[in-house]
Amino acid sequence: MVTAALTSDTLARISTIGPYFTVSTGPRPKADGFRPLTDLYADRGALEECVRTVSGRLGTDQPRVAASALHLGTASRLWSIALACATFTGRVPDLRPDRLWWRLPASGPLDLWLHDLREVDREPLPALLLTVAVQNLAPWTDAVRRVSGVSPHTLRGNAASALIGAHRVLLARAPDPFLPVVPLVRALLDQPPLAGTGTHRATPPGPLAFRRRSCCLYYRVPGAGTCGDCVLNPKEKTS
Repeated sequence: MVTAALTSDTLARISTIGPYFTVSTGPRPKADGFRPLTDLYADRGALEECVRTVSGRLGTDQPRVAASALHLGTASRLWSIALACATFTGRVPDLRPDRLWWRLPASGPLDLWLHDLREVDREPLPALLLTVAVQNLAPWTDAVRRVSGVSPHTLRGNAASALIGAHRVLLARAPDPFLPVVPLVRALLDQPPLAGTGTHRATPPGPLAFRRRSCCLYYRVPGAGTCGDCVLNPKEKTS
């Protein structure tokens, strides 16, 4: 497979797409406070503090709702960075949680910083599954479930929704990628752990239409409604 180079310039380019695609590399950012993602996955106290912070931001007294929102947002960060690199270059960065560091900013999604830029030595599909789904989302889901009791079914749906959201933003803001994003996302949705999380269909030349089989609980935030792919939404008419 012909590929392009994955460089720090690639990360800078995808960072311009939006906050969920932003990741730093090289020298540690001036404002410190970064810790490896392994700490977030293993340190119950750190994760509980994050959930409390998100609860305050959302104005909810339901930890399960805040924990699900934090889980979904972090999954979106991971998919966005990895998927953008794959579609821009045909290569996937190594996002192992001991190499990818995080901190919770005053607002917005987690800040992320890579110690250095390495590639996963696999084709894009297995590389994405390895570095996002296996190395990150598996321990992340276990950690969130332990501290909050959010069901694995909901968290798997969050992971799929995060991928769908990332590919929609890519299609809207980076319409001429190196690799077509829709076939790659369809293949990811058909593989464990995302298989069975929802139904999807092509809407050429646009993004996949997706309806998940679970709810992320965001509708319980005061003043919020359901997300576009929520199982609670009325089904589309077929005729």
